[in-house]
Amino acid sequence: MPRNSGFWKMLTVAVYMALLGCLQAQELQEHVSIILLGATGDLAKKYLWQGLFKLYLDESGKGYSFSFHGGALTPTQQGQELVAKVLESLSCPKDVAPDRCAELKDKFQRLSQYRCVKTSEDYLALSKDINAQVQHSGLREAGRIFYFSVPPFAYVDIARNINSSCRPGQDTWLRVVLEKPFGHDYLSAQQMATQLGSFFHEEEMYRVDHYLGKQAVAQILPFRDQNHRALDGLWNRHHVERVEIIMKETVDAAGRLSLYDKYGVIRDILQNHLTEILTLVAMELPRNISSVESVLQHKLQAFQALRGLQKGSAVLGQYQAYNEQVHRELQKPDSFHSLTPTFAGVLVHMDNLRWEGVPFILMSGKALDERVSYVRILFKNRAYCTQSEKHWLEGQSPCLPQQIIFYIGHGELGSPAVLVSRSLFRPSLPAESWKEVEGRPGLRLFGHPMSDFYAYSPVREQDAYSVLISRIFHRQKDSFVTTQFLLASWAFWTPLLDSLANEVPRLYPGGAQNGQLLDFEFTDTQLSFSQQPLEQLVPGPGSMPKPSVIQADRAKYRDSPLISASPEELVAKLASDIEATAVQAVRRSGKFHLALSGGSSPVALFQQLATGHYGFPWAHTHLWLVDERCVPLWDPESNFQSLQAHLLQHIRVPYYNIHPMPVHLHQRLCAEEDQGAQTYAREISALVTNSSFDLVLLGMGTDGHTASLFPQSPSGLDGEQLVVLTQSPSQPHNRMSFSLPLINRARRVAVLVMGRMKREITTLVSRVGHDPQKWPISGVLPSSGQLVWYMDYEAFPGL
Repeated sequence: MPRNSGFWKMLTVAVYMALLGCLQAQELQEHVSIILLGATGDLAKKYLWQGLFKLYLDESGKGYSFSFHGGALTPTQQGQELVAKVLESLSCPKDVAPDRCAELKDKFQRLSQYRCVKTSEDYLALSKDINAQVQHSGLREAGRIFYFSVPPFAYVDIARNINSSCRPGQDTWLRVVLEKPFGHDYLSAQQMATQLGSFFHEEEMYRVDHYLGKQAVAQILPFRDQNHRALDGLWNRHHVERVEIIMKETVDAAGRLSLYDKYGVIRDILQNHLTEILTLVAMELPRNISSVESVLQHKLQAFQALRGLQKGSAVLGQYQAYNEQVHRELQKPDSFHSLTPTFAGVLVHMDNLRWEGVPFILMSGKALDERVSYVRILFKNRAYCTQSEKHWLEGQSPCLPQQIIFYIGHGELGSPAVLVSRSLFRPSLPAESWKEVEGRPGLRLFGHPMSDFYAYSPVREQDAYSVLISRIFHRQKDSFVTTQFLLASWAFWTPLLDSLANEVPRLYPGGAQNGQLLDFEFTDTQLSFSQQPLEQLVPGPGSMPKPSVIQADRAKYRDSPLISASPEELVAKLASDIEATAVQAVRRSGKFHLALSGGSSPVALFQQLATGHYGFPWAHTHLWLVDERCVPLWDPESNFQSLQAHLLQHIRVPYYNIHPMPVHLHQRLCAEEDQGAQTYAREISALVTNSSFDLVLLGMGTDGHTASLFPQSPSGLDGEQLVVLTQSPSQPHNRMSFSLPLINRARRVAVLVMGRMKREITTLVSRVGHDPQKWPISGVLPSSGQLVWYMDYEAFPGL
């Protein structure tokens, strides 16, 4: 019996070892095919083949076998020669011995091949070759990675071919890697996302923003998480003075102009790289930063808090040689002048409790004085040091600037780093990947010696593309751009890009010769260059000399005073007139009742009132809305939301003096039975003497509407009602509005008309009589008050 027992034990062990051997063999048989499309292009030659070699070095012998397939439109023989040269130039990390490197490099070269791929038949042949290789070697296919290093216009055709002819079989995964640009604006990005989504699932797509592979950028969230005890009290509007997100380049755009001239610096850099960094700095910290879904949701919440960008939020520049390069490289005629910006500074604000009032400066440009990228969080300093600076503790005085810097690369340091002012706190970073370093003697950053900082650099520097290729292989999607994030970013940037489409950029010579020409300053809401502009060498569209402001006593429009000027002068004049009217009203009755229209035209006025009129009697001012869209008050379409974003949050008006229209009652929008219009009318009658406002601000639409009173409106043009519900021909259709009888009771009515699109209607309205059914603006005739027209030159009829 004991002998039999031993036999069975031995048999059990043998079976167990055999099964274990089978499992290990099966694990080793998993095969991954990586297909690099655009394999002979600049990006592939410079970064991607090296990144694939690094992946092979890291993963070889860990349970996977690999094959690498280069594909492009380049003919086969020529492509094979080009790829062979690239493979010969590959390098190993410094810690790999030369003999070992040569051996691994030889193996990688034998695993790599090139083919010309154009048609669906080519992709089908590729798939068959991969299947044959897997079967012949006794392997099991784990999955395929397709890296699209090709122009975006080719994405859809390639995606169709992969989906129909080269998608791997069941129980294998597919990963598709996409390079920017991902669209030109919101609509094009949405269209591309929809097209790609018809071929691939979201989890199969990896959109590359190579800045997410930069070691300093990848450290932002972990740094915030690991140092949250020190940062919880500091990372907010009470302590942060401003945030700078900067990418400067010394090179110009030559060689890239066929693409660059269509995009410019905002689309090329700010909309993607710098916006990703912005969200990493500004987002609320998730409980678990390892959760891809949680990080994405917090990023999207950060987008919801971003204040909309206006034309005044940006300054633009273009290096002087740019147009000459465009003429030569794109073969444009001498008469062609590109307005594509090569430099941009943008002021971003977030309207939430953490960051309210903190300026985020995003800046990038080509042909600048240095190559450097960094994120700099500058903290407010409330300390005063009685002793002179020579007696301050080196690097630790509370009077020294306090800052945290994520140094992305290049510049004076020449490598990635995380720096924290010694007067703040000693940070904690993962010791296995970051090491504390001593500053080089004489090296200064932002005017201060390195000894003022705790400084950390990576234990081992890694190329961004190598990092990202590894993360693609390991399915780490937190380092890639999702469709939701992409569309949120374009939704934020597209309105600014549209407003700047015809803006003439400031010319700069390039390099150190720029001097202070591109320096800019910012207020609460606007950016502007610090120096007066030099004479522009590129004429702007519609540029013409403008006369001085036309005084009201010398000009009339529809028999009422007219003030016409440039947009900036006009807004400044109207703001001054409103302030003067407010001061008079408060002296007369102790109150000023101001009713404001919605739309885009008043935004510049709101900003002017918020930043340039410190004597305005806001404490005695009641603010009303002339009209409102039937949407919740927090909706971006809401007139009240615009008023809140551009005026209310910057001034001090008692909350009980702010009167939004009651369009959202009982969880319904502008329902007749809720009697919101009647409620607002009763509030006006109770607070405004004789329902006569001190000043009503109106605009005029291209169809002659004013407030939300539209041509052929069934209500609001006459009768006894003070406030009415109306219908707009454009969405959102349902509106609430002052009626003409209420408007005409005002002591003063100002009509603000701006922009070239209004010229046709101003010309037409100048000739019509009193016909509010057809032209509602023609019914604005204050019974005992004054009507004044404020019109910029582009809207002015006859100019």
